[in-house]
Amino acid sequence: MTTSMTTPSSLNTPPLSSNAYVEHHLHNLTLNLHTWHVGGAQSGFWILNLDTLIVSWVVGLIFIGLFWGIAARVKPGIPGPWQNFVEWAIEAVEKTVNESYQGKSLLIAPLALSIFAWVFLMNVMDLLPVDLIPDILKLLGVPYWRSVPTADPSLTFALSLSVFFLIIVFNFKSKGPIGLTKEFLTEPFGAWLFPLNIAFRVIDELVKPLSLSLRLFGNLFAGELIFILIALLPWWIQWALGSLWAVFHILIIVIQAFVFMMLTVVYLSMAESKH
Repeated sequence: MTTSMTTPSSLNTPPLSSNAYVEHHLHNLTLNLHTWHVGGAQSGFWILNLDTLIVSWVVGLIFIGLFWGIAARVKPGIPGPWQNFVEWAIEAVEKTVNESYQGKSLLIAPLALSIFAWVFLMNVMDLLPVDLIPDILKLLGVPYWRSVPTADPSLTFALSLSVFFLIIVFNFKSKGPIGLTKEFLTEPFGAWLFPLNIAFRVIDELVKPLSLSLRLFGNLFAGELIFILIALLPWWIQWALGSLWAVFHILIIVIQAFVFMMLTVVYLSMAESKH
């Protein structure tokens, strides 16, 4: 088994043109599972975006390690600043969940906290200088690298499909196969219009993962693209515009993580309630 690595012409030629620069930064580092070819500009079902997988796993492990480490060092008495932060985050998420979730599942609060923290950390990668990590990895022979996992639709769709799977599980758990089938056939227009009821319900369920994934992807992709365009400007104006956009983008980063968490909680609450 061999692995080949393609190298973009930019490694051996003068600086890229503006169009080529933007295009290069929007290519993922990919792996073809059929040929084990590593490079960029590959497409197909068996293509993995390695940079998306690596960055998402790294920030996810940072979140788990940070919270686990703080929990392992909890001491009675006066808590330290990190313990205060974790306790505040847990209490804030629990309060939000209690206000929005009408069921009794103990999974929801930990799930909501994990979603918010993970999506937030992946979004934060958009605040790093555009060329920082790609230029470092270029020295190691890595031709392409995108640092923002949530600007990759494959990741946002994977997250939304996970939520969609949980919606199905919660529906079956709370209503049972018979109750769920009855709801599909009779709500909201009555049993005589069961074909319309089925079509209405299918569309309603499919829109949920689509809205989750496209909202997160669209906002982070737009932010990433604006940072790339700012990087094309003269150096003396890059930092001014980049700093202003970064300050505004921090708000977007937090809001998108919160929206993804809240919609997940609301969708699961709807799955457990009667139509």
